[in-house]
Amino acid sequence: MSAAVTFRVVRVTAETQDAVSLELVAEPEGHLSYRPGQFLTLRIPSERTGSVARSYSLSSAPHEGRLTVTVKRTAGGYASNWLCDNAVPGMTIDSLPPAGIFTPDSLDSDLLLSAAGSGITPMLSILKSVLAQGTGRCTLIYANRDEESVIFADELRSLTAEHPNRLVVLHWLEAVQGLPSAPTLTTLITPWTSRELFVCGPAPFMDAVVTAADNLGMDRVHVEKFVSISGDPFAETEVEDTDDAAIVEVELDGATNEFAWPRDTVLLDVLLARGIAAPYSCREGACSACVCRVVDGEVKLLRNEVLERADLADGYVLACQAVPVTDAVRVTYE
Repeated sequence: MSAAVTFRVVRVTAETQDAVSLELVAEPEGHLSYRPGQFLTLRIPSERTGSVARSYSLSSAPHEGRLTVTVKRTAGGYASNWLCDNAVPGMTIDSLPPAGIFTPDSLDSDLLLSAAGSGITPMLSILKSVLAQGTGRCTLIYANRDEESVIFADELRSLTAEHPNRLVVLHWLEAVQGLPSAPTLTTLITPWTSRELFVCGPAPFMDAVVTAADNLGMDRVHVEKFVSISGDPFAETEVEDTDDAAIVEVELDGATNEFAWPRDTVLLDVLLARGIAAPYSCREGACSACVCRVVDGEVKLLRNEVLERADLADGYVLACQAVPVTDAVRVTYE
């Protein structure tokens, strides 16, 4: 089955010279729930390949009652440039449902958010949710090339004025301060080492922040990584019956189901073929949207670019890359 949702673009807002926000409404109109920090995977038309799929974080917050993604042009990036050049109110675009685990467990926790460039999009969703629906405090470190490239500058200014005791925004401008490095970031984040840290932005920036966090002994660090999707995550899934199969028991959304699991087929394909609305996005082992936990039995991952050793030790796996090793496996998404 396909989990695709069709959205209608109802508003296009220019945030900077190279970034736009698209407000989306599901067709037919209806509420689509999501968590702060999650993303959408959009299907972008392409004359060469028919379509390409790219993931963009939601910059809106769930309590606002809308879905908005913010897209920044990237050099040589087909999808981002197409959206910035062609998105207009009234057009429709297909997407996978909101997904991702880059989201706080509690809106009452104090958070340190570290973003660069368009990495601000999930951070804005998170901090707006904390300020509106929780009691936590947020410190945002936001790096950009210069003042003109700061996405959501006015909104961040307004939020800081409305919540002076709960929100601190520290801007880092490359034109003024140079590129942020691990040593400078170590000094910058030292006052907030007791907080949970969320990191999103270009890879060199994220690496520098993670190194700084390691230097300071911070152990609650969440990194959001996006990669270009080479395949088609919207493709229909077919699974052939075979005698060479394990048995999998899956707990998802309060329901438990049991299926035969062919040993040469990844778990996600089995679930989708059986009509189970399991979460996913890239289907390439690179985004963590399909993460679940093995509570009994053993699986093997064909590919893994996101789960750390500690995650694997706790039983977390990627459904889009997991094949069975034992004859029986029990998995939970709860």
